[in-house]
Amino acid sequence: MKLHEQMPELYGATTWLNGRCEREDLIGEKPTLIHFWSISCRACKEDMPYLTGLQNRYKDRLNMIAVHMPRSEEDRNLQQIKKVAAQHGMTQSIFVDDNLKLTEAFGNQFVPAYYIFDKVGRLRHFQTDRSGMNMLKKRIDRLLNEMRR
Repeated sequence: MKLHEQMPELYGATTWLNGRCEREDLIGEKPTLIHFWSISCRACKEDMPYLTGLQNRYKDRLNMIAVHMPRSEEDRNLQQIKKVAAQHGMTQSIFVDDNLKLTEAFGNQFVPAYYIFDKVGRLRHFQTDRSGMNMLKKRIDRLLNEMRR
């Protein structure tokens, strides 16, 4: 995806964990963070506490959706996905993308990957490296400040 493109429709999930979410649910009132992860990704698991912290910090001001993107056949084990999600306290909606439909719609190739959309659904920030987690927070803060004006 390129900056300022509209958020794709959230279609093609093999299943949803923690509740289904539609694109329309995410547009209109607050920014949205969509993060791609995989159960076989060590960096993804290391980032989970930070993401939980963001979710708690911005709970009423930020939408957050997780997309599980398999990197191997073993990553398609739904029971294992549920187990890892529970171990890391993931309470946000999780789009299980075994058929890579949403991954393709985003043009995403990486885990972890982070996409921040503004309240009207335009992509405002994208990053793949976990070294920039403070940048993620700064971008969210910037969008929230823009909304107050």
